[in-house]
Amino acid sequence: MSPRRIEDEIVRDFRAGPEGRVNLSYGAYLHLDELLSTQHPVSRPEHHDELLFVIQHQTSELWLKLMLHELRAVQAQLAGDDLRRALKGLARVKHIQRTLTDQWSVLATLTPSEYAEFRSFLGTSSGFQSDQYRAVEFVLGNKDANMLDLFGHDPRARAQLTDLLERPSVYDEFLRYLARHGHPVPDELLDRDVTKAHVFTPDLVPVFRGIYEDAAGNWEAYEACEELVDLEENFQLWRFRHLKTVERVIGTKRGTGGSSGVSFLRKALELTFFPELYAVRTEIGA
Repeated sequence: MSPRRIEDEIVRDFRAGPEGRVNLSYGAYLHLDELLSTQHPVSRPEHHDELLFVIQHQTSELWLKLMLHELRAVQAQLAGDDLRRALKGLARVKHIQRTLTDQWSVLATLTPSEYAEFRSFLGTSSGFQSDQYRAVEFVLGNKDANMLDLFGHDPRARAQLTDLLERPSVYDEFLRYLARHGHPVPDELLDRDVTKAHVFTPDLVPVFRGIYEDAAGNWEAYEACEELVDLEENFQLWRFRHLKTVERVIGTKRGTGGSSGVSFLRKALELTFFPELYAVRTEIGA
């Protein structure tokens, strides 16, 4: 097979010209020299499979950064009554979630004996300490001020979490949007202390029932409700895949950061961001 000819127009020269102007290369734009030099396995002698472990978690943090970026924008768009752009943002977040969930299948190729070769070198580091994961939970409404104590050593992380703790969550902003557009959202939810986690409010269920039972007349709000349900379901699938991967690799051992491991992750499956959007399903058509 003859090699494919490189087209003459393809840029090859990335040297500085007479005026100091340089063509921007792919590697320079993405800072690949810096990015690809940040994988530092700590096992000695270095274990082959630790690179997988490092890259799995680093790429997850990059996707979490993008998810947080999009969810912050959704907050602002809902506050500004720009529901269509908010829906576009939520659609992108759902694709990010699917990518994060699929990534667990790569880590699941790490066998218990392979992980045991370098697990002790991780010390007290743990995914439980991911401030970006906590930030995503905060922006979606699962807030807990006690979590700030985990990040006393990290001013950047603590500042970000404090900011999100004090801001209305995506769900808070959605309920405020509904109220501004004529839906009878209970005042207690519009004036609540946003530093606390949202708790199930029975009086909100009829509001969603009205939206679902007149979908044609409330189409954008109806679509937003379903997008939020998709987002929560994806989050639960990610949590479940996380649980099963951990169970597959370390069984019921305690986590490196001190958590109870699988039993702790199993409890997280009971958490919900938008409880009324699930409760309304029992009421529709009853």
